[in-house]
Amino acid sequence: MLEQDVQLIVEQTMEKYEKYVNPGMARLFRYMGLSTIEWESKGSIVTDLKGDQYLDLLGGYGMYGAGHSHPKIIAAVKEQLDRMAMPTKLLLNKPMADLSELLAQITPGDLQYSFLCNSGTEAVEAALKLARLSQKKTGIISTMGAFHGKSLGALSATGREIFRTPFLPLIPGFTHVPYGDAEAIERAINEDTAAVIVEPIQGEGGVIVPPKGYLKALREICDRKDILLIVDEVQTGMGRTGKVFGVDHEGVVPDIMCLAKALGGGIMPIGAIVARQHLWEGFADAPFLHTSTFGGNPLACAAAIAAIKVMLEENLPQKAVERGDQFLKALHKWQAQYPDFIAEVRGMGLIIGIEFTDDGYAGFTISEMVNNKILAAYTLNNPKVIRIEPPLVITEEEVSRALAAFEKIFNAAQELKTDL
Repeated sequence: MLEQDVQLIVEQTMEKYEKYVNPGMARLFRYMGLSTIEWESKGSIVTDLKGDQYLDLLGGYGMYGAGHSHPKIIAAVKEQLDRMAMPTKLLLNKPMADLSELLAQITPGDLQYSFLCNSGTEAVEAALKLARLSQKKTGIISTMGAFHGKSLGALSATGREIFRTPFLPLIPGFTHVPYGDAEAIERAINEDTAAVIVEPIQGEGGVIVPPKGYLKALREICDRKDILLIVDEVQTGMGRTGKVFGVDHEGVVPDIMCLAKALGGGIMPIGAIVARQHLWEGFADAPFLHTSTFGGNPLACAAAIAAIKVMLEENLPQKAVERGDQFLKALHKWQAQYPDFIAEVRGMGLIIGIEFTDDGYAGFTISEMVNNKILAAYTLNNPKVIRIEPPLVITEEEVSRALAAFEKIFNAAQELKTDL
């Protein structure tokens, strides 16, 4: 395709964003130097319409655990597409049954029944409804800085006022306490508390890793107080932290687990909750009490089954450990070298946050990474933090390429600061 033709298509697409999608989004793309069209992708590489290749360090906010366009997942979806794409909703759906069985097998402890939906926020909605239904109470304790989604129920659990304030009043009964403080959760429990909802690592909150033993302490508190523990593994699940699930680091079994993002293998959208048997009585008594037209469709289930098999067969959790250690070793060195520029580096596996001393430094770094053909972004709840959340299939050589770019940018930023 000729260069002038490519530029015309890009400008036409940008105009459509401005006129039909969201003008604010269009301005942001222009400002960040991202006014190009994604066209093809494979592994950790995204190719735009011009043929330029970008190393993806964002991974679709954790969606591309198995990488872009994994051939086994694509093959599974194509095979299912040729057979039957969407369900009748009246006859038995074998892919849904197969996936539900597989989820019961790979999730910890005695988690057994699944409800399948289309996204993380839908999974959280289902978990909150199941908790209230089974406990016959309405109170939910969440944490400050948490991100559980943007639909009204999930937003009520989300702990960032910038997202919540425009939609007040939200659903009553939600209490927010500091993340990582088990005692604060215990103090917040009252006679109306149905459940605690928590992320093993706060992704959008700035990649906040809680103190060791935090999840175990929450499990003990919830058992003692007879309330439910909901763990939101939408971003941390499917090998991201170096274990299949984030709770596996502490051997904790939640009452309800929320999944999405990487569950679809980067090919299909799908979300799920998996819960203990005794909690399902309300849904079993009234099986149409909570449903989804597209949830559990054969295409998405085929993708999820293939994604789980790829994760296990290719040992993606171990790859997350190895490549995460490669990132963290270098980043910790630069944190010590540039303490007035990099405030902290933290993370586990391949969910890593670089917190800068000023959000302007974060913006500068993201912009320069794009100039180096590397995709990176802020965490939604903390603009000082750049997340590193690439596909778990990222290679040692690709990580070295990213680190070389970071080093060049950090050196340039320090020199610029010195000149000023």
